[in-house]
Amino acid sequence: MIPQHLQTERKTSRSYSFSFSSFFRSCYGLVGFVLIVFLFILPIIRLVWLSISSEDGLSLAMYEEVLSNPITWKTVQSTVIITVISTLIALVVGVLLAWIMAYVNIRGKKWIQLLIFLPFIIPSYITTLAWVQFLGKNGPIQAIFELLSIEAPNLNLYSMEGIIFMLGITHFPLVYLFSVAIFRKIPRELQDAAKVGGASNGTIFRKIVLPMALPGIAGGGLLAFLSSLDNFGIPAFLGIPANIRVLSTYIYEQVIGYGPSAFARASVLSVLLGVIAIIGTIVQWVIVRKSKVNETTKMEMEPRYFLSNRKRLTVECCLWGFILLTSFIPFLTMGATSFIKAYGLPLKWENLSLKNYRFILFEDQKVMNAVGNSLLLASVTLLCCLIIGTAIAYIRFKKPSFLIKVTEVLVTIPYALPGTVFALSIILMWLQPIPGWQPGIYGTIWILLIAYVTRFTILQVRGSAAAFSQLDPSMEEAARVSGARVWVKWQKILMPLLLPGVMGGALLVFLTALTELTVSSLLWSSGSETIGVVIFSYEQGGFSTHSTAFSSIIVLAILLAGILYIIVNKMWEKRVIKTDDTTSRNQ
Repeated sequence: MIPQHLQTERKTSRSYSFSFSSFFRSCYGLVGFVLIVFLFILPIIRLVWLSISSEDGLSLAMYEEVLSNPITWKTVQSTVIITVISTLIALVVGVLLAWIMAYVNIRGKKWIQLLIFLPFIIPSYITTLAWVQFLGKNGPIQAIFELLSIEAPNLNLYSMEGIIFMLGITHFPLVYLFSVAIFRKIPRELQDAAKVGGASNGTIFRKIVLPMALPGIAGGGLLAFLSSLDNFGIPAFLGIPANIRVLSTYIYEQVIGYGPSAFARASVLSVLLGVIAIIGTIVQWVIVRKSKVNETTKMEMEPRYFLSNRKRLTVECCLWGFILLTSFIPFLTMGATSFIKAYGLPLKWENLSLKNYRFILFEDQKVMNAVGNSLLLASVTLLCCLIIGTAIAYIRFKKPSFLIKVTEVLVTIPYALPGTVFALSIILMWLQPIPGWQPGIYGTIWILLIAYVTRFTILQVRGSAAAFSQLDPSMEEAARVSGARVWVKWQKILMPLLLPGVMGGALLVFLTALTELTVSSLLWSSGSETIGVVIFSYEQGGFSTHSTAFSSIIVLAILLAGILYIIVNKMWEKRVIKTDDTTSRNQ
């Protein structure tokens, strides 16, 4: 028997141990939450504060100055028109392709889906360059009209119509991604019952499919809207030469113009851009809220409409023609143009040369510096986001709480904001993070790293959270009960199951950071140029052959990285399946 006083002392020591461990855990959580607020939210607060402050205190004088300028309202009007119409194009194209891919018995769906995502995987400014070459005077479209002895139409991308077109075809994969998944979740029985009742395909789509798919379509439409609103590359490449402003490029002009009130004017414009984004989000919420039908969780991959061989061949030819025209041929044209000796020469053997690639790879030191900077930034960003994002996702999976939910929302805000708005907030934050302390980060590569990590952490959180959601908690519990150590548990059980999803998010972070332009355009300085900045400077300087050569190299590298990831992912899945089979046989 243990004496009563010893039992009391043991209980007291246990309670102290428990309270101390809980205290330290809560302290770590509090410190982490404060850091999240400092890194992710305080820059936004600084931005809004600058827009309403003056030497005399709080003031709306800067709003009066900016809003009384006719250029501001013309820019807002152009922004709304371009964003809304391009979103409608993305919705029509994305929903139509999703319906065909989900329900019609066409062949080669895996290859078609891969090509559908190509315009979204490749940076939008490179896609724009490809289309400029494709529709240019020496491009294949003009050559076809010349062969037919027909006067070619004026296909000018340097216009508002050109910007709308490019934004629409660049962002329709977002609508497709959301729509195709929700189409496949709609119960087949409802459509079959409607057919038996004599309803036509149009009636079924209008009365059954569309209402049930509305949440997914609206979600994809919102992403397309925000992406068009945020996009800097397409309006900069096509709009600046044609003197067409949108809010993202107008903010860029204000910041690079400097002046005593440049940042204050840019902050007011940033608030306006944020208001437009919030309005779009509210409209999407209202649409989804009115939808009273929810989709099922089961996803059916089998087709629901079977066409005759002739009709199916017609649909396949139209679909492949559209996909190749929008996703493949422009990049081939850009690659061919990169071999032209001088911009404007026709595509003939005597005009082809490797001098553009020789200049890019061996002569212009700025290119190699940009590649090195981008690789360094992307790699360190990947590592930081992998640690922070996976930790947030793991805590959310293991111990969901109100604090971790708020943390996830706070981490989402920098990515949800338009890139130019976020870049300006980073500038204002790190010029003087704490009153009286100037760390000298602005104008160095470190501010780019801080911006990348802050902006792209949510991508890793989403990828890791998706991986953890597919993990059965009983497996981890069984390992703990059997006495497995933490490292063994992660090495033998958790990592093989989690790695594909976690690395998928990490690859997305890496590729996004590698080719980023919107944030970098405002934060770069001499010596810290990135890939996107160099391509942008080439194009703005009139060196289109150099920009196309550099862009062709980047596209090839991205495609090779994607292929390598697919191969490694399949090999890992085979290894996991083989390990599971061996374990089950041993049991």
